[in-house]
Amino acid sequence: MEKVKGPVAGCTTATCGWRALLLPQLNRQSLYVYGSEMAVEQECMRQLQSGVFVIHPFSLMRSYYIMCMMAITFLNLIGIPMEIAFVDGTSGLAWEGFNVFSDTLFLIDVALNFRMGIIAEDGEEAILDIKRIRLSYLRTWFIPDVIAAFPIGYILLFADLQYHNDDNPSKTNKMMRILMFVRILSLIRLARVSRLVRFFNEVEKVSNANLEVVRLFFRVLSLFMMIFLLCHWNGCIQYFVPMLEEFPTDCWVRKENLMNASVSVKYSWGVFRALSQMIALSYGSMDAPTNYVEMWIVMVSMVSGCLMYTVLVANATTMIANIDPAAKEYKSKMSRLEHYMAFMKLPPELQLRISNYYQARYGGKWFHEKDVMHTVSSALKEQILMVMCSRLLRKVPMFQNREENFINSVLLKLEYEVFLEGDCIVRQHVPGDRMFFIDHGQVLMETDSYDRELCDGDFFGETCVLTKGKHLATVKALTDCQCFSLSCDDFKEVLLCFPDVKKDMEQLVELNSEEELL
Repeated sequence: MEKVKGPVAGCTTATCGWRALLLPQLNRQSLYVYGSEMAVEQECMRQLQSGVFVIHPFSLMRSYYIMCMMAITFLNLIGIPMEIAFVDGTSGLAWEGFNVFSDTLFLIDVALNFRMGIIAEDGEEAILDIKRIRLSYLRTWFIPDVIAAFPIGYILLFADLQYHNDDNPSKTNKMMRILMFVRILSLIRLARVSRLVRFFNEVEKVSNANLEVVRLFFRVLSLFMMIFLLCHWNGCIQYFVPMLEEFPTDCWVRKENLMNASVSVKYSWGVFRALSQMIALSYGSMDAPTNYVEMWIVMVSMVSGCLMYTVLVANATTMIANIDPAAKEYKSKMSRLEHYMAFMKLPPELQLRISNYYQARYGGKWFHEKDVMHTVSSALKEQILMVMCSRLLRKVPMFQNREENFINSVLLKLEYEVFLEGDCIVRQHVPGDRMFFIDHGQVLMETDSYDRELCDGDFFGETCVLTKGKHLATVKALTDCQCFSLSCDDFKEVLLCFPDVKKDMEQLVELNSEEELL
């Protein structure tokens, strides 16, 4: 049988087909939960073998469905208040059709939630058991979803048809009152805002992008969408309440002569008043509220504006605090260092060199290299060092043509060091216990008989590693240098595990004991 490629490997074409859309996909989150591609395939097989129609939370269908529902929900939360406040009983066939479509979709969503897999609270598995899914949904979001999915669109469509088809004036007035009541009743559909929040959270869970970036993006996006909805709803309320009172003579709508204006003009004035009150700029017009209803609307707008500011500042502060923690830690360390240098009354030139060293060493980001190396596996540590300095080792004659295991063992003993321009790295005739490999930078090697410049890929001090003797040259940094060092003790520890290499090194020392090695 032909195998299906991708995340449903292991299921046949005849078995899968459209059901492949219900199975978990390979993405960052599914790999994080299940640990490997093989485990994801086993999860696919587990769902297929159950023989029950369940949409997996990491499936492709679930991802597209959430995106679609999020867009439909947001459009509803924008359109419903505008329809209630500004459309005078003639919303048009297109909008009525959209209402019916939305209500139908939300009713289908309620039904699908009984077949929608759930990510466990601990995030370590997906619940695919029908009974557990139903019980969980009934205990949590079933009642709010049913209320929000109440098919007001069907009622509005029927009422509009009756209103337009009835020629009796008394019945028409009665139908208009019923229509107004139904439109007010449709405010319960604004409870769908809870679904918008849930969809945002679910998109974050099943996303295939970098998880931290996704969390930050959706946190910012959801924050601004909620602020937009707050301003939008407030602007609609500004016009809706005077409309319920049939536009009294002292209301702002009559003063601005907006009763017969277009929807865009009414909406623009309503949002303008709302924003003016929310940011405490003005009442939205030259005059203060003249009746208690408008006074309450203004007070509600001001309070909601204060809440908006509070939420915005709190979220912005949290996001800023969580952005680039390594740079913040570096600045904190530098601040402490500056206080220390000032307390010890170090000369300004020395303070500047110390600050330059930290910048060259850490590049404005604070991290603990040893902690990183200790937390990764030995295999990953070996690979990291292989990428960073394998080429440096293989340029040294005594490391050339050596077996891979020996080279890897030496790599694990290397230490990263940084020297500033003008630093004296080693001094002539001083006992040494390390050799150095230049990763980036340029140094000057000075002896009694000659001077020599070394740069990227060069090395010096190998005599000290072999004999633990004195340095035969003085080495100074001509530029900022990034080096790796290998100590004599660490090298001898490695040689204990490779007796053949140790024997070769001892012979090399004997052959060169009377020569000047650097």
